[in-house]
Amino acid sequence: MTRDLHLPAIQQHLSPKRGRLWSLDVLRGAVIVLMALDHVRLFWANTPFAPTDLSLTTPGWFFARWITHFCAPVFIFLAGTSAYLYARKAGPEALRRFLFSRGLWLLFVELAVISPSLVFGWPPAAGFFVLQVIWAIGWGMVVLGLLSYLPKRLILAFGVVLVAGHNLLDGVGPEAWGRLGWLWKILHMGESWIAITDNVGLLVVYPLVPWVGVMALGYCLGEVMSWERARRRQFLGIAGLGLIEAFFLLRFINFYGDPSPWDFQSRGLAYTALSFLNTTKYPPSLLYFCMTMGPALLLLYALDGVQNKAAAFLRTFGRVPFFFYVVHFAVINFFAHLWHYFRYGRWFSFLTTPKESWPADYVPSLLLMYGVWAVVVIGFYCLCRWYGEVKFSRKEWWWKYL
Repeated sequence: MTRDLHLPAIQQHLSPKRGRLWSLDVLRGAVIVLMALDHVRLFWANTPFAPTDLSLTTPGWFFARWITHFCAPVFIFLAGTSAYLYARKAGPEALRRFLFSRGLWLLFVELAVISPSLVFGWPPAAGFFVLQVIWAIGWGMVVLGLLSYLPKRLILAFGVVLVAGHNLLDGVGPEAWGRLGWLWKILHMGESWIAITDNVGLLVVYPLVPWVGVMALGYCLGEVMSWERARRRQFLGIAGLGLIEAFFLLRFINFYGDPSPWDFQSRGLAYTALSFLNTTKYPPSLLYFCMTMGPALLLLYALDGVQNKAAAFLRTFGRVPFFFYVVHFAVINFFAHLWHYFRYGRWFSFLTTPKESWPADYVPSLLLMYGVWAVVVIGFYCLCRWYGEVKFSRKEWWWKYL
């Protein structure tokens, strides 16, 4: 990768006020909006079956869940890209200080703010802390701070090995680690439980090994985003198509890349197609990464230089993603509690209430889910627009942590 920059060409595609690439903010904003759909489903229209369980689901519920698979990898990948671009502006030492401090701050926010927002109470009282995407980004930043001392080729190799090679370890269980089995759950196993006491534990949703690799690859893309536009778009187009082709080839032969191979379904051809798309997110498989990041890179290709009203709408979310993420759980959860109280006469949550205790007349509704999602997006657009104007007009150092 070259170190030469053509600054005039780059600046033509940056926001005039802040020097930010619109395409990164727009794509980030798009996945933030999709993420809200998944969390509205979780609190407002949860299903008694997994939406990707092909024996029970419908295409409507499957795709409502499947489309949100694009959120986490793009979110974490672009966090690495933003780190590289920050280093171009502030220098490597400032980047390392920021990554270490920001990473630790995110770990604190995950435990002290987001987990309580999910369970609507102090997590030890509910019995668990949830370790999700902010947890993975926090540790990813800490690791990336250490990796930043290395040449970029080694950082790229690190990311490729973790993302492409971690499925070789799928057969290794926590019992192979003995007393350190809990560490293997944190590093590699998705949706795993770690008991802290008899009554409290950690629900590790996002294991670190593959996600740290995703952030490292995003960091390497930062240099690509610094190239002049024609060269940048050529790379994004080739890389995006290459990942999609790799997905179809590896998925078709069922040889490597996902612990859950696709198969012909007794429910018909449509469900066989869903089986083909039904890759593993916890932990994210190689094919899950190819399936999501290939289209994401093509979107970056298509969005490069686009500055219209639709792009500006999505960019409003993409400029303040951390604010949206931290606040939206509490808002969606609170109003879901109110809805359940007035609809069923009970103050409860699908997340913390056992399925057998859900209201007897409850029926999950796609219409309700999409309606609430639209209201959430419109409401948060106004909130994020206001917050962005405040944040980017301030000069205090601590605003970059919010």
